[in-house]
Amino acid sequence: MEKEKQLLILCRQQIEQALKWGDSEAWSNDDFEQLSEKIFEKTKVQLSISTLKRIWGKVRYENFPTTGTLNALAGFLDYGNWREFKQKNEPEAIPPIKDLETALTAPVDNGKPMSLPSGTRVSKMVWIMLFTAALVIILTMTFISRKKEFIKVDPSRVKFESVKVSDSLPNSVIFNYDASAFKSDSVYIQQSWDPTRREKVDGKGKQYTSIYYNPGYFIAKLVVDNQIKKECVVNIQTKGWKGIIQTQPVPVYLSQKEINVNGMMGVSGETLKEKIGSPVFNNVAVTFANVREFRGIDANNFTLETTLRNSSAVEASICRTVNMVILGKGSAIIVPLAEKGCISQIGVLAGMDYISGKDNDLSAFGCDFNNFQNLKLTVKDKHLLIYLNGKQIMDTPEKLSLKEVVGLRFEFEGTGLVKNIKLSSPGGGVYEEEFGH
Repeated sequence: MEKEKQLLILCRQQIEQALKWGDSEAWSNDDFEQLSEKIFEKTKVQLSISTLKRIWGKVRYENFPTTGTLNALAGFLDYGNWREFKQKNEPEAIPPIKDLETALTAPVDNGKPMSLPSGTRVSKMVWIMLFTAALVIILTMTFISRKKEFIKVDPSRVKFESVKVSDSLPNSVIFNYDASAFKSDSVYIQQSWDPTRREKVDGKGKQYTSIYYNPGYFIAKLVVDNQIKKECVVNIQTKGWKGIIQTQPVPVYLSQKEINVNGMMGVSGETLKEKIGSPVFNNVAVTFANVREFRGIDANNFTLETTLRNSSAVEASICRTVNMVILGKGSAIIVPLAEKGCISQIGVLAGMDYISGKDNDLSAFGCDFNNFQNLKLTVKDKHLLIYLNGKQIMDTPEKLSLKEVVGLRFEFEGTGLVKNIKLSSPGGGVYEEEFGH
């Protein structure tokens, strides 16, 4: 177990080096939230902030992390799992206290300790002086690296607001900000939860404009010295359903005519082939989004029903994945479907918990897309229940509430069709649509 603990410390050190956020002793709650997002983005495993704080020693906890947690940490460092991390790393031996004098006083040649000449004696006073000098250097460097932390900034002096320039897509957003009180040249605006969507801004500046190509409910962040200082909402809505081919760096928008396929919402193979210039749709994501207010829908007690299928041929899209996404102000729900042979690469997001097909049996989410699939999901009493073609296939806790439903989205790998959708709450509102009628 001692070796495992040393390996965990080594893993922490490698993560800190990869992040380049400075000394983890100075990390704030926002930093651990951001780390959780980064790990989820890369591994699709959601580690809670409290779990990460325990690992970094911010919270007292005697038990060793679970294998799933260790695998996620290793995966973030591009290892296959914790076992591979252990095989490829050896914790550095920490010299016992009794060997401290030797470690401090032994001369060094090309980075390796040299043996002292026979008969040489090093006085106690000498090694105490060396130890004291090393301690002074360490404390000085620590003081310099943390000097910025001593600057106390009144939150009221920090400004961060957003203004949309239109009600359509794409949409430029003007951020009015003021981070000058921090006296830092490391100031960024992050469009959403995704840390890769950061843009560096002038630390003394007042405005910055960013473009949003996709609709959604985003929490933009003002990041100073790798710490989130303020957040604001950017709500990019649609006027009904919007079809988008997620090409990079700029997506392709589909017209209303192009997303009406034989009286259903979707996109045909001919249209998609024409837009992307290829008859093969592997890893080509097509989304249909409706971001708006759903009045009368209780985010803690609702049912969603839809009939859909991935209409791609296997030759065009091997796994033919589909995601049904419910966007909320607090979190999101993602329910996937796929070819039966591809369930290893899908995962269910239930508010905060990501249930991966890598280490969970999601075979019930495998489909025969020659036929339409009837998908139903219910949120009640903090539980997510999922039904496929009338059969319950999952019952899992929803640990983080949506708070309020603000959007619906279908995601297809390749082409897809949606016949209908119904969202309702008992005794509340009902949103229902039969496409093409």
